[in-house]
Amino acid sequence: MRVPYFPLVVLASVLCLSRSYTLRSSVSWVVSSNDVVEEADLSEEEVAPALLVDGAGLWKQAYPASNVLGDGVESPRELAEPETDNVAQLSSSRLFSYRLEKVQQAGSSSGPPPHQEKARTARYIAHNSDWGHLATISTQDKIKGLPFGNIFSVSDGPGDNSTGVVYFYVTPMDNTVSDLRSNPFASLTFSEAEGEFCRKMVYDPEDPRCARLTLTGKMVDVAPEELVFAKEAMFSRHPVMAKWPVGHNWFFMKLELIQVWLQDWVGGISLIPLEDYFKATPF
Repeated sequence: MRVPYFPLVVLASVLCLSRSYTLRSSVSWVVSSNDVVEEADLSEEEVAPALLVDGAGLWKQAYPASNVLGDGVESPRELAEPETDNVAQLSSSRLFSYRLEKVQQAGSSSGPPPHQEKARTARYIAHNSDWGHLATISTQDKIKGLPFGNIFSVSDGPGDNSTGVVYFYVTPMDNTVSDLRSNPFASLTFSEAEGEFCRKMVYDPEDPRCARLTLTGKMVDVAPEELVFAKEAMFSRHPVMAKWPVGHNWFFMKLELIQVWLQDWVGGISLIPLEDYFKATPF
């Protein structure tokens, strides 16, 4: 019986003229036939293009692989190729508008105080937080009289000088400032998840062991005799503010405390007396 050679010849010709595909980690892209490289034993652990694992790399940064995946398991960041110098420089220029070494770092590397030290823990969080969530009663037409939250950069003093009094640098153009002109009372919330402690311990932000602090009080303009310190407090921690457009009429405010609310462990919350709060130290 003769073998039908003609169909085989036609099929071989088509394959030679066509372009080939290479499969890498379930993602395929077109390559020319000259660029096809013989690869053996492809597995799911094969190196993937850096763009495909960038999001996973961020996950690895927030939750270390040794805590989540277990020892010996490669994380997405470890599988990705390192960034080139040009990519790193481009990413840095987009993320930051000022040189990082100019920022005064608050607190120490020793970590948060023991959870039993409530007042000290509250001061630690207030001092080591660079931003917080400020809740006001809205004056916006569609949500007038309802709660409205906004993010603000804050400081209770330069890195080596904590006061417990939280300062703000704001503009009248902000909806929150309009709210405060109508009703000056507000609540400012911080989460220990902003720092490294909860990430290292793999605590969810809602885990009571990942401390949260809410300061409630009255927002007031900073008095003239206090402006020098308020400026030092804010600009030492947020140097880019010095370059913000003067046409926005920026000015300093601070929160005069009425209540200090803290949850830093299981078993309920703590209302810290103001006297204890101001007597404590975050260092």
